[in-house]
Amino acid sequence: MTTLDLDPKATALVVIDLQRGIVARDVAPHVSRDVVARSARLAEAVHRAGGRVVLVRVAYAADEGDRLRVPVDAAMPGGPMPPDWADLVPEVGRDGDLVITKHQWGAFYGTELELQLRRRGITTLLMCGISTNFGVESTARDGWERGFRIIFVEDAMAGMSGEAHTFAVTTIFPRIGRVRSSAEVLGALGA
Repeated sequence: MTTLDLDPKATALVVIDLQRGIVARDVAPHVSRDVVARSARLAEAVHRAGGRVVLVRVAYAADEGDRLRVPVDAAMPGGPMPPDWADLVPEVGRDGDLVITKHQWGAFYGTELELQLRRRGITTLLMCGISTNFGVESTARDGWERGFRIIFVEDAMAGMSGEAHTFAVTTIFPRIGRVRSSAEVLGALGA
């Protein structure tokens, strides 16, 4: 495993879907409260080092007219969401962070994420959040295809099952980026 060398000014922590309705779900292998706590420590370290924090959430219009609807064998839960479902958790982020609202798994398609990253000179994305093999993986694949360097903070993300998380972390992520612990990333940021 190579040493992690980060240029904080060219680095963004991309926090996927740490919002009330998603952190309330059962996830594995790391519980939501630990994912939130580690993501909050990472966000603070990125801020101190001079990097950017991007908070991504998924939300839909009241009529859900902007929700993707195609025939699938295993549909995601649907129906009206509680009023605070898309509210970002207060532990992560602060005023001035970029907030991106997406309407599907990945945060690049149909949003201004790439534009905002490029204008700020960001070349490296630190990925964390819920769910490992939905929002995190979809966003990371799109980022990799756009030429961003991807670092997956393994213990600052969780999946709908431990098996799905492990598959993504051991099979997919090493082919499109580097997998590191929050301690390793914090060390590279000088925290």
